[in-house]
Amino acid sequence: MININEVIETNAMIEKENLDVRTITLGISLLDCISDDINELNENIYNKITSVAQNLVKTGHEIEREFAIPIVNKRISVTPIAIIGASACKSEKDFVSIAKTLDRAAKKCGVNFLGGFSALPAKGMTKSEELLIKSIPEALCVTDNICASVNLGSTKTGINMDAVALMGKIVKQTAEMTKDRDSIGCAKLVVFCNAPDDNPFMAGAFHGVTETDNVINVGVSGPGVIKHALSEVEGADFGTLCECIKKTAFKITRLGQLVAQEASRRLDIPFGIVDLSLAPTPAIGDSIAEILEGIGLERVGAPGTTAALALLNDNVKKGGIMASSYVGGLSGAFIPVSEDQGMIDAVKVGSLTIEKLEAMTCVCSVGLDMIAIPGSTNEYTIAGIIADEMAIGMINQKTTAVRVIPVIGKEVGEEASFGGLLGYAPIMSVNNFSCEAFIKRGGRIPAPVHSFKN
Repeated sequence: MININEVIETNAMIEKENLDVRTITLGISLLDCISDDINELNENIYNKITSVAQNLVKTGHEIEREFAIPIVNKRISVTPIAIIGASACKSEKDFVSIAKTLDRAAKKCGVNFLGGFSALPAKGMTKSEELLIKSIPEALCVTDNICASVNLGSTKTGINMDAVALMGKIVKQTAEMTKDRDSIGCAKLVVFCNAPDDNPFMAGAFHGVTETDNVINVGVSGPGVIKHALSEVEGADFGTLCECIKKTAFKITRLGQLVAQEASRRLDIPFGIVDLSLAPTPAIGDSIAEILEGIGLERVGAPGTTAALALLNDNVKKGGIMASSYVGGLSGAFIPVSEDQGMIDAVKVGSLTIEKLEAMTCVCSVGLDMIAIPGSTNEYTIAGIIADEMAIGMINQKTTAVRVIPVIGKEVGEEASFGGLLGYAPIMSVNNFSCEAFIKRGGRIPAPVHSFKN
């Protein structure tokens, strides 16, 4: 049982070390909304979401007040819309209309983001999935709270390179359509390999078809807490360091478990998982980069960075899984650039490059996240970056993702500002040698040999 003493113990972490519950995400199945009439489908979707999620934000605020635990975001994820709209949507405009309906529902419920404007063409692309993907630029331009994601591959199926090529073009189009806001549409668009069905974090959250009708998933975060704990074992050996991270991760996860159980009980919706991911913010002291520097690096990006991140990620998971019966989602350490002041500073002084970030994604929970690149970057280079990250996920049997933002009108040395939790980012240079001929081959990269385990 979780008792009030554990809550009291975390007060100092909350007040001084930026500990928070990053999100309560309510997953909602829309399978029972399916209709072959687009107007009826939109009405069903709006009514279902606003009915099931009507008390989500209110409940989150109540838990915050009663336990003095900051819950930064209240969010909704829905069944991938490429599935829900397959019967009714005959054009890209039909899918845009669903995006607008989702946005209205999100605003009615008071959540900051709604995820699930998604497609899953890991092995092949249906007509519905193609239409949804092609509608993404306009959908993200005309909505405020909608997030889109596309799963392009998996360890079991390989990588759908036709979809990768298409997403290179879609990312560039999304950037163009939101160029008046530093191409912010791309900050709400992510592509995956091995996307999980129960991820509570945006922009990649969707309610997988393996899930029950409705479910509560919670994402916890505490980079500042880990950083503070490491200051107490400065100079200690790796065994001591790992024990420190594990014990701290345990306490952080128990907080998430408490919030998840309370939200589940009060909303009368089953508890799904706690996601252990350390998610940074632009706030000073709430940085993954500063944790890695606390382990002993002069700057994140220095030699040893990948090893330090591997150590951090593994021990966060070891500590977290002892604190909750159900752990899922991504669970590890996010390494976004724009949302982490330490990462931003490392880019500015030249210690961190896209190539080093790619190496780090081999051992962290996600991939290339919230990275601003020159607006002149072409669609094939973007597709190549995506393909590289998909390959890392496929071969290593882990989730990887890409959320890059080609900021139209800006080049290396300038900055893009996205506001709020999304923060700001320096424009990073990319390798401009062409991969166009590689991307244009088309077809599918086969699954690796170790995928065949049946």
